[in-house]
Amino acid sequence: GDNRYFCENCQSKQNATRKIRLLSLPCTLNLQLMRFVFDRQTGHKKKLNTYIGFSEILDMEPYVEHKGGSYVYELSAVLIHRGVSAYSGHYIAHVKDPQSGEWYKFNDEDIEKMEGKKLQLGIEEDLAEPSKSQTRKPKCGKGTHCSRNAYMLVYRLQTQEKPNTTVQVPAFLQELVDRDNSKFEEWCIEMAEMRKQSVDKGKAKHEEVKELYQRLPAGAEPYEFVSLEWLQKWLDESTPTKPIDNHACLCSHDKLHPDKISIMKRISEYAADIFYSRYGGGPRLTVKALCKECVVERCRVLRLKSQLNEDYKTVNNLLKATVKGNDGFWVGKSSLRSWRQLALEHNGKMNGNTLSKGELCISENERRLVSKEAWSKLQQYFPKLPCILEREGEENEALHKMIANEQKTSLPNLFQDKNRPCLSNWPEETDVLYIVSQFFVEEWRKFVRKPTRCSPVSSVGNSALLCPHGGLMFTFASMTKEDSKLIALIWPSEWQMIQKLFVVDHVIKIIRTEVGDVNPSETQYISEPKLCPECREGLLCQQQRDLREYTQATIYVHKVVDNKKVMKDSAPELNVSSSETEEDKEEAKPDGEKDPDFNQSNGGTKRQKITHQNYIAYQKQVIRRSMRHRKVRGEKALLVSANQTLKELKIQIMHAFSVAPFDQNLSIDGKILSDDCATLGTLGVIPESVILLKADEPIADYAAMDDVMQGKETCLRNVLLNVLELANI
Repeated sequence: GDNRYFCENCQSKQNATRKIRLLSLPCTLNLQLMRFVFDRQTGHKKKLNTYIGFSEILDMEPYVEHKGGSYVYELSAVLIHRGVSAYSGHYIAHVKDPQSGEWYKFNDEDIEKMEGKKLQLGIEEDLAEPSKSQTRKPKCGKGTHCSRNAYMLVYRLQTQEKPNTTVQVPAFLQELVDRDNSKFEEWCIEMAEMRKQSVDKGKAKHEEVKELYQRLPAGAEPYEFVSLEWLQKWLDESTPTKPIDNHACLCSHDKLHPDKISIMKRISEYAADIFYSRYGGGPRLTVKALCKECVVERCRVLRLKSQLNEDYKTVNNLLKATVKGNDGFWVGKSSLRSWRQLALEHNGKMNGNTLSKGELCISENERRLVSKEAWSKLQQYFPKLPCILEREGEENEALHKMIANEQKTSLPNLFQDKNRPCLSNWPEETDVLYIVSQFFVEEWRKFVRKPTRCSPVSSVGNSALLCPHGGLMFTFASMTKEDSKLIALIWPSEWQMIQKLFVVDHVIKIIRTEVGDVNPSETQYISEPKLCPECREGLLCQQQRDLREYTQATIYVHKVVDNKKVMKDSAPELNVSSSETEEDKEEAKPDGEKDPDFNQSNGGTKRQKITHQNYIAYQKQVIRRSMRHRKVRGEKALLVSANQTLKELKIQIMHAFSVAPFDQNLSIDGKILSDDCATLGTLGVIPESVILLKADEPIADYAAMDDVMQGKETCLRNVLLNVLELANI
C-alpha cells in the first residue's frame, strides 16, 4: 500500500518483508517485555498490566537459523515493577543462585531467601488498580508462571555441569562490609547493655515499689502529705521519677492549703523518709503543715455564705413592703440586685469590709428607697458606708466619658495607630522621636474605647524601659527588630500633649544627628538617657545562660512521616516549625551604621500587642522573646536537661516513638545532630525547641511513591547490579 519501502535500486516503492534473524545466541538472554508503551490518545506513556505467562525452561532452537547447537535456557531472574503508572513505582528482583538453585528476593537493602527452591512472586502481583474491575489471573501449568508486573526476564544457557565460579569481592566493597559489620556488632553490644540496664532498673524499681507499697498507708504512726500526682508517676515505671514538688499545694503562708487536701496523699513518715532521701525535693509537709490561718478563714467564709443565704431571704421579704414617707434609705438599684455577691467579695477576704464611697445618683431611676429594717441588715456587711451606691455612678461615668473623649481628640493618630513614625525609615520632618511603653498605650486605648468599664490611665510609666541605673535597656537595632513590640514611638507634637494629659516619670527620646563634613554627612542616632552597656550585656548573658543551663525543660520531637516533609537540609521550605513566627523566618538585613549599638534594619515589622506579663518581665529585667509553642500532630513533648547527652535523648525518643537509636536521623534548624557524646546545650537545643525525627524504616506503601521520580532510576540501577552480579556477567 502507501506505506511501502523505497528501493534505491529501482528508485520506486516496492513491497518488502521485514524480519529479525537470529544467527547465534549468547549465554544469557535478557528479554524485555513491552510493559511501557506510548498512548497516542493521551500523549503520555502508560503501563500495560496484562498478565504474561513465561516458563522456567525456554527452548530457542526453533528460532535460530543455524541448527546444531544447544539453545535450551533456564529462568535465572525476574524483574518486577510495582505500580500502576509508567512514571513511578518500585522495583524488585527475583534472582536464582546458579550453584544452589535457590531463589532470592532483592527489595532495596532487604534480601529474602525463598522457601523450597521455587520462584514465588507473592504480593508483588498485588496492584492498586483505580478501577473496581480486577483482571482474573489465568491458570498456570507446572513449570510456568504468570505475572502482570514482570517487565524483564533473564534466562541462562542450561549446562550439564554446575558452574564453579568464585566471585572475588572488590577490596573497597569488602572494607565497607567489614566496617558495617563492626558497627552492627557494636550496636548489638550497646543494645544488649541498654537492655540489661533497663531490666536492672525495672527490677530495682519493682523491688522498691514492692518494699514501700505496704508501708505507704499511715496508721497511728506519724504521717506526711505528698502530692498524689507524684505518687502516680512514681508507680509508673515507664518514666524516670523526678524530685518531689509540693509547691503547688502551698498557700500564701507557705503551708498546706486546705483546698489542696484532695490532691494530696497521706503517707507514713517511714515511706516519706525513703522518698526524700532517694529523690529529694520538697518542701516536706508534716502533720503540722496544714495552715491554721487558712482553715480559720475557710470556716469564716463558709459561715458567711450560710448567713448570707438567710439574710438574703430576709432582705427580699423586706423589700416587698412599701416604704411610707421619707423614713428610709436610698440604695443604688444595681448594687441592691447584687449586694450578696458584693458582700461575699468584700467580706470573704481577710482584709474585707471596704467599698469605694460615692455620691448619690441624680437620676431616681438608678436608686431605690429601702426600709430601716432592710438597711440594718445591709449595714451589717457594709458598716463604713451610709448607703450602698453604684460602683460607678452616673456622674463618674459621665466624667470618664468626657476624659476619654478629650484624650481621643488630643491624640487621634495614636489611638487609631495611624501615621506612626518608624525608626528604620526615619521621617524627614523631625530629628527627635519620643518613646513610651507599649503597655501604657494599650491600657490607654482600652480606657478610651470603654471609659465606663475601665479606669483612667494617669501616668506613662517609662521606668519599666530603664535599668536600675537609669539607663536605657534597648539598642537602636533591637528597637527596630525584636524589641519594637515593647515600645511605642511618639511624635514631638504628641509628646507635648502627653505631658499635659499624663504624669511622665522619665523622658526617653531618640535624636538624629549629622556627623562629619563629608557630603552627604553620616547619620547617627543618640538616645536620652543613653544605653547602659553593663545592664544590657548582663541581660543578654543571662538570657543565653538560661537557654544553656536549663533543667527539666520541655522540647518537642516531630516525626517526619510522609514524603512531603523532609529534612531541612534538603527542603527547608517544607520544614518550618509551628513554633516559628514570621519574625523568626526573616533574614537579618545588613547594618547600615557604624555605631554597633544603633543600626537601622527591618523597621517595617508590624508591632505585636504586649501583655501584662511582658511588662512585668521587663520590670524584673527578664526580657526575652516569647517561646510559646503550639503542638501539632505527630509531635511529642519530652523533658530534657542541658547537660544531657544526645545518646540519652535518643533513648527517650526510642521509648516515645519506638524507633531504635541507630535508625534515628535528628536535625534542628537545618543542622544534623550526630554527635552522641555531645550535650544538648552544646548542640544548641534550647527549651521549646522542635527537633525533626526522620526514621529509617522500610517502605510499606509503594503506591504513595507515585509522585517521587528521583528514586526510580536509583532503584532500577540497584536491581540491575544485583542481577548482573549473580548472573556473573
